[in-house]
Amino acid sequence: MLELEQLLQQHFGYTTFRSGQKEVIEAVLEGRDVIALLPTGMGKSLCYQLPGYILKGPILIISPLLSLMQDQVEQLKRFGEKRVVALNSFLQGIEKQMVLQRLSSYRFIFISPEMLAMPIIQSVFQQLRFSLIVVDEAHCISQWGFDFRPDYLKITEWIPKQQRPPILALSATATKKVVHDMKTYLHMVQPFEYIHSVERANLHYDVVRTQSVDEKFDWIIHHILQSEGPGIIYTQSRKKTVAFAEALTGHHIRAAAYHAGMEALDRQFIQQQFLAGELEWICATTAFGMGIHKENVRQVIHDHIPATIANYMQEVGRAGRDGHDALAILVYSPNDEEYTQYVVTADLPLECHVDLYKEYVKQGENPKKMIDLQQISETGYRVLSYWMEQLSPDKVIQKLDNLRQQKIEQILQVVALVKGEHCLREQLTIYFDQKLEQKPPNCCHYCGIHYDEIIHPRKTIIGQKELPTWVERLHSLLP
Repeated sequence: MLELEQLLQQHFGYTTFRSGQKEVIEAVLEGRDVIALLPTGMGKSLCYQLPGYILKGPILIISPLLSLMQDQVEQLKRFGEKRVVALNSFLQGIEKQMVLQRLSSYRFIFISPEMLAMPIIQSVFQQLRFSLIVVDEAHCISQWGFDFRPDYLKITEWIPKQQRPPILALSATATKKVVHDMKTYLHMVQPFEYIHSVERANLHYDVVRTQSVDEKFDWIIHHILQSEGPGIIYTQSRKKTVAFAEALTGHHIRAAAYHAGMEALDRQFIQQQFLAGELEWICATTAFGMGIHKENVRQVIHDHIPATIANYMQEVGRAGRDGHDALAILVYSPNDEEYTQYVVTADLPLECHVDLYKEYVKQGENPKKMIDLQQISETGYRVLSYWMEQLSPDKVIQKLDNLRQQKIEQILQVVALVKGEHCLREQLTIYFDQKLEQKPPNCCHYCGIHYDEIIHPRKTIIGQKELPTWVERLHSLLP
């Protein structure tokens, strides 16, 4: 058999592995369960892509987002791989049937946890002999599974107990508790663990305090007018994404809004424009970013208190993937903490929803009617139905109360981080149960930071022609 380095060059064009990749791949090839925590930009996907050319049988990759799946599929196709498919909503009718009929011929199969839960998919999968099961962004098991997408907690239900393939859990960040949840809910057996430091010396952290929401908005726009991107603005409301995008385009900066309320095709067009350099700024909710591989993002700006420290690290980690300096700025104003609490807990079911669910079941009706009658959100129903299947109604109420309190405590951790008089970089590494070995220049707002030593000032070019948006280009092609 060829050496791993030879296979690496043959299939991917690289001559050397990045830190952690080879150790993880070797453990996978030994047939071990593996937990690999590698920072954003360290090449987690290679840890299953390379074994795909050695192991016998298809590799199943369970992925949380449509955009993440599509990005990974396109990446493999760029490397010349044809035996790759994503089982998602883009497959319709006959095309979906054809894929399912010849599923065993694929080397890489991508799927979401929700589609994995479908009986027809499970029946097809029972006939396959997977060589490896990959759970990408595995922190979602802990962070999303309990209160957002419970199907994450059911991933292993369909996996055969005898002769099951090894499981590879991949993530950029995870605390000891999250790692424990991965092991527990994936039923991992004495997994090999590779945990890379979350510290990235080329990221520089700043916190900016403003007195009002309007002042915060104006500060961000003024800052962007003075400095170069590319960059991402993260905000909590869909309306705000549009407001930021309109303000920036009004100043002749190429920007677009991105949020989950947009059509999937529209979101994909905007992603591609950003990746191609046709957009300088994306103004987004947290729906944007996971699986988006753009190396030269120079700035990530938050206009709010994030829901968790882990979320914050995932989002700022999308900057500076090329190894060059990048800036992470969090801008907040009074009442941001309360607003984040409202946003984060709004979809959690209440005691009245538990009573409604019980009543529908008692009457012999499908409790899913609660969504159609707008008595509960779709997310809220997913959470409620999961726990109603697991626990008695009284215990469900207690569980939901615990989840709500847990979310508030996580927000308070972010508030303490932001408002505390300590090195932000040091506090972040402590949160992930690690130790900071050395502080770089321009470490953070507490240690001292100078923007002009991190990012370039904006160059004003008179008469520069803006690139057309995808909508304008599409209209230009119509008769």
